[in-house]
Amino acid sequence: MVRNGPVTADPPGADTRPESSTPAGAPWAPSTVLVTGGAGFIGSHTCVELLDHGYEVIVVDDYSNSSPQVFARVERIAGRFVGAVYELDIRDRRALSAVFDRHSVDAVVHFAAYKTAEQSKRMPVQYYDTNVGGTTSLLRTMHDHGVHHLVYPSSCSVYGDAGPGPLDEKTPARPANPYATSKWICEQILNDVCRHCPECTVLCLRYSTPAGAHPSGLLGEDSRDSPNTLMSYVAQVADGRRGRLRVYGDDYPTRDGTVIRDYLHVMDAVEAHRVALDHLTDGPGMRVYNIGAGQGSTVLDVIAAFSRASGRPIPYDVLPRRPSDVPERVTDPSAVRLAWGWRPTRGLADVCRDAWHFQRLNPYGYADRPRQADGHG
Repeated sequence: MVRNGPVTADPPGADTRPESSTPAGAPWAPSTVLVTGGAGFIGSHTCVELLDHGYEVIVVDDYSNSSPQVFARVERIAGRFVGAVYELDIRDRRALSAVFDRHSVDAVVHFAAYKTAEQSKRMPVQYYDTNVGGTTSLLRTMHDHGVHHLVYPSSCSVYGDAGPGPLDEKTPARPANPYATSKWICEQILNDVCRHCPECTVLCLRYSTPAGAHPSGLLGEDSRDSPNTLMSYVAQVADGRRGRLRVYGDDYPTRDGTVIRDYLHVMDAVEAHRVALDHLTDGPGMRVYNIGAGQGSTVLDVIAAFSRASGRPIPYDVLPRRPSDVPERVTDPSAVRLAWGWRPTRGLADVCRDAWHFQRLNPYGYADRPRQADGHG
């Protein structure tokens, strides 16, 4: 049953957790996974992926940048119910602890965070409070309940302006905005926790720009009142919601003057998180892997690919560069391929096709009508 609303803990001494489904002596494998931020873009797709592969899924989300409407769509795709959904802020340790009291959690996938680089420059304190404070709150609660396995979605933005790629996991971090710095700080915290708590294992996935949508068109990037990614802007321009796209800078040292990023299909991203659960106990401590295609696309590449997918022109205006935008960020994903035998299988054309399908079926995201007047993109 899906529960929405605050959690009320059971009386002291009551143990409502089910017995472990793992037979004694069997290799460790997670069966119940807590997904923080499970109503968000990547979190909701991850719920589908885990349900499709037989996991019991528990979700916590405060809906600050998401909607509870998503879970009906998740259940429609997966054909299964999410085990339970709790509306809470993970910084509320009392409420979060009550969730762990109610469920026998084997592992956690931790998405709950603010995620926009430009916004983080306007709201640095909020980003550190939520992203770092939320992570430490989660770790303390996990420790109190004997849960020691975590998949942490980080970002290749921690590399900052490290130069032309592909960048491997040994590339020094040079975060250039509060969002990236908050992710880097969390990585350092997790690494320290694993060094001092031998029972803890963490897989940190630094993935590139996630984009696209579920092929069904039921799940995608719900940009709410204002899109904050290139792909969501392009989709709204193609659909006529916005007049023209804004391209920030065409004088970078790249092949066409616009910035280069590695666009990772959201279905590849969530598959990587599911595969990571199977590899949490491959070795002790914390391990870091780049997750991406290893190939970059310029802004003009994205415009052209989306125009082909939609059959519509994408008009755009070139504006001055934004401070702290780096010319190129493409990572080398060969380490995870060698370790797990896994690689992405979808390209930019697939990203644009599925993003367009979602946009056409959901012109206002998960809302039935616009939440404010449309403006210039």
